[in-house]
Formats: sequence, C-alpha cells, structure tokens
Amino acid sequence: MGKQNLSLGRNDIVQLKEAYKWITHPLFSEELGVPIDGKSLFEVSVIFAHPETVEDCHFLRAICPDCFKPAKNKQSVFTRMAVMKALNKIKEEDFRKQFPCPPNSPKAVCTVLEIECAHGAVFVAGRYNKYSRNLPQTPWIIDGERKLESSVEELISDHLLAVFKAESFNFSSSGREDVDVRTLGNGRPFAIELVNPHRVHFTSQEIKELQQKINNSSNKIQVRDLQLVTREAIGHMKEGEEEKTKSYSALIWTNKAIQKKDIEFLNDIKDLKIDQKTPLRVLHRRPLAVRTRIIHSMETRYVDEHHFHLYLKTQAGTYIKEFVHGDFGRTKPNVGSLMNMTADILELDVESVDVDWPPALND
Repeated sequence: MGKQNLSLGRNDIVQLKEAYKWITHPLFSEELGVPIDGKSLFEVSVIFAHPETVEDCHFLRAICPDCFKPAKNKQSVFTRMAVMKALNKIKEEDFRKQFPCPPNSPKAVCTVLEIECAHGAVFVAGRYNKYSRNLPQTPWIIDGERKLESSVEELISDHLLAVFKAESFNFSSSGREDVDVRTLGNGRPFAIELVNPHRVHFTSQEIKELQQKINNSSNKIQVRDLQLVTREAIGHMKEGEEEKTKSYSALIWTNKAIQKKDIEFLNDIKDLKIDQKTPLRVLHRRPLAVRTRIIHSMETRYVDEHHFHLYLKTQAGTYIKEFVHGDFGRTKPNVGSLMNMTADILELDVESVDVDWPPALND
C-alpha cells in the first residue's frame, strides 16, 4: 500500500486474528451444527503447538530485554503482550533485517495439545429463612476442625451444585446472623455464583421444583423466590446496605425484678444514637473501631418479673446482643444502662431484612 502512495490508518488494517475468525467460524458452525456467538458464555479453548515457528519471535529479546521478564505463573516469557511491546520498540528496517517479509511458509502443520470447554458462571438468588438456633450461615471450621455438621450455605448450595453440575460456588448474602439467631419474616436475600456449570438452561417450573427439593431436604431452613439472575443484579443486594433497616425481636432477662411500668419508657425512645466499639466476640475477624448506629424504635412486651420481649427496628449493621447487655461498656448507651440494671439477651430473631431484592415471585 505504501508503494502505491496510499496512506493507511490504523483502522484500515485487519488484525490477523479477525481474518482467522472470518475463515474458521463458518467452518466450526458447519461442523458442529450450531451458530457461533462471540459473546457466548460457552467457550472452547484449543491449544496448538508448532515447534517449527515457536522461536520466530525470540530475536526480539535482544532488542528489548526489559520486555521479557520472567513471571511466576507464566510458562514462557514470550507472551503476546511482551511480544507486542517489543514490536512497538523495534524500527522497521531492523525488523526486516532479522525476519523475512513475507515469512517463510511452514513445512509442518500444528498439533493439538489440549481442548478445554468452559462455561461462564451463572447466578442464582433467593431469600432464606433459618429456623434453627444451632446452624451457622457458613461452614464453621476452626483450625481445620469442623464445629457443626452443616450450614445455611451448604444446605442450599449442595442441591444447586448437583443440578447445575457446577465445579464450585461462591455464596453471598445481605448481612448474616449468628449461629443461635433465627431469621424469620420473608427471609434474608442471598446469591450464589455457580462456577463452570455444565447445565445452564432451566424452565421456571424446574427452578420451582429445585426450590421445593431444597425445602423438603431440611426443616432448619426454607428458601423462597429462587431465580436465575445476572451478575449485575447482585449489586442490588449490597448497595445501600448501611442505610437499610432491620427488625428484630429479643427475649430479655433482667437481674432485678421489674414491673410493666419499668419498661414502658423504652417505647417512647426514637432514633437513639449509639456508639459500638467492635464487640469482643468478633474482634478476631473485624478491625477495632467505634461505629455509630441508630436504634429507630423499640416496643416492649412484659413477660414476668425478670423477662420481657423487645421488638427493635435498627440501622443495618447494629450489633443487637451488645446493645442489650452493653459488652462491658463497649456499646453505649445500652438497654442495661437505660434501665439502670443488668440486662442480657436469651433469644434473638431477625424479623425482617428490608432489601427489596430479589424480586418476589408469586409462588
């Protein structure tokens, strides 16, 4: 083109790999009987070897030694990026001296080293209820030793792994509850990423049946609104987590005898600001900090001289147990300090998690 005095813009040059796709895609389509889609989540990777030309680019190392630095996970320093970097540095005439233009025709064909099929991850979301006070959200393993035989994560994911024939999974949720806390109401939103699934097409009826199967397999949890979602949609579960409100009910014990009138003042407290130093019980996995949280409202129900029910609406991220007993003065004010006595929490239930995702299904 240069000899014809025609100037070429960068976009006028067709990349070799594009031309290769134009040639091979129709051949694949014909052979496999399926259309080719460049954006498909299903990928087939084929690795070829061609010993005859493998050293064609090695002369570039002398031009740009810095371009070819060994890396731990790379088998060869001659990566695509490294070669492109070196080609940008070499002058046209130097390149022509080192390498024949056009290149010599190879004498041998490529050999196939390996073929690998993989499918991009798929995502399943829903809401779960937890009815057991002896079930952690995720596997409870300390120093390689299992403390409890199951978890919410496993009770749900084991079924999904089997049906989607996936290699592995990643579980996430909108907050978490302690091992001894139940999650009631319409449940807690969760999402599961299924890695390299071998089956991805399901009807809504099949997903409904899968939900039923999970629910029939355990009386400790129940799942609702199970559905396939996109990676992007999972962001809804996490966004604005701090601004969300959560509702709880707790059974409280007091060291001093109480009358109904002794607890009624709690009903009148609105939007109480509390400061919570990271609780002692989670200090091994959370940084030490003081977090300000808001108790939006409280409602009491008298039980007897030493017990009452407390219903709370709070900002997400509030440590409820510590708000009741004070955690040795690390949460101020707390129910004990407000009542001027020792208070402790015997039972706690999450009544609602106000995140309106995933969309409710009418099942």
